[in-house]
Amino acid sequence: MASVKTYSLKGKAGTQIELPAQFETPFRPDVIKRAVLAVQSKRRQPHGVDELAGKKNTAQSWQTGHGRSRIPRVKGSGTGAANKGAFAPGTVGGRVAHPPEARKIIIERINKKENRLAIRSAIAATADKRIVSGRGHKIEKVLQLPLIVSDDLEALTTTQDFRPVVSALGLEEDLKRAIDGRGVRAGKGKMRGRKMKTPKSFLVVVGQDAGIGLAARNLPGVDVVEVHGLNADLLAPGTHPGRLVLWTKSAVDRLGSEGLFL
Repeated sequence: MASVKTYSLKGKAGTQIELPAQFETPFRPDVIKRAVLAVQSKRRQPHGVDELAGKKNTAQSWQTGHGRSRIPRVKGSGTGAANKGAFAPGTVGGRVAHPPEARKIIIERINKKENRLAIRSAIAATADKRIVSGRGHKIEKVLQLPLIVSDDLEALTTTQDFRPVVSALGLEEDLKRAIDGRGVRAGKGKMRGRKMKTPKSFLVVVGQDAGIGLAARNLPGVDVVEVHGLNADLLAPGTHPGRLVLWTKSAVDRLGSEGLFL
C-alpha cells in the first residue's frame, strides 16, 4: 500500500500513514454513474394529477347530423360550448391523454455490492490528479492528493478559523472558483425555490464532526460528511468522479480499521 504525508492545519508536513485498500480500487466511471443516479432518484418527489381532472362536467357528444365535430360538449351550453370541458383527450378543457401518476416507480435500485464498488472507485478517483483536474478543480497549489490533515480540523467551529486552513493547504483557488461561478440558474427552476446555481468545491471528510460542519457550511460549494456517511453522489457530483477531497487522519484510519465499503 502507498504511504502519504499528513499535514497540520498550517500546512506543515507531519508523519506518514498508509492508505487503506479503498484507494487502490480500479476506476469504474460506469458503476459510479449508476450509483449516483440511484442516490439522485431518491430525492425526486412523486407527482401526478387528480384522477377526475377534466371529467367534472356533463359533457356528451351530439353525434352526427348537426354539422359539428363529435367531441363531447357540456350540456346546456349549446353550440357555444364546443370547446368546453370534455372527456375526450386533446380538447380544450378536456382530460390529459397520458397524465403523470403519483404511483409511478421513480426510484432506481442498485445492488449493495455494486454500490460499495462505486464508492470505493470514487474514493480512489479522488487521489488521481488527472481525474481531479479533469473535473475542473484548481489543484495547482494543493499540497498533495489525497490531502490528509490532522484531526484538529474536526474541532473548528467558525468560518473565521477555517479560512486560514483552506489557504494553508492550497485549496483557496478552488474555493474562489466556486464563489465566482455562483450565478442565476437558467430555466424555470429559478422560479421554484432554486434561483442560484453554485459549482461544487472541495469535500471535507472527517471521522467525527465536532464543529467543522458549522465552520464550513457558509462556504459556497463546500460539503462536510463523516466518513461512514460517504456516498457516490458526494464523491462524484453530477455523475462526474474526481472531486477534490480533504481528509482528516481519523477518517482515513476508520476507512482501514472498519473496512468501510469493502
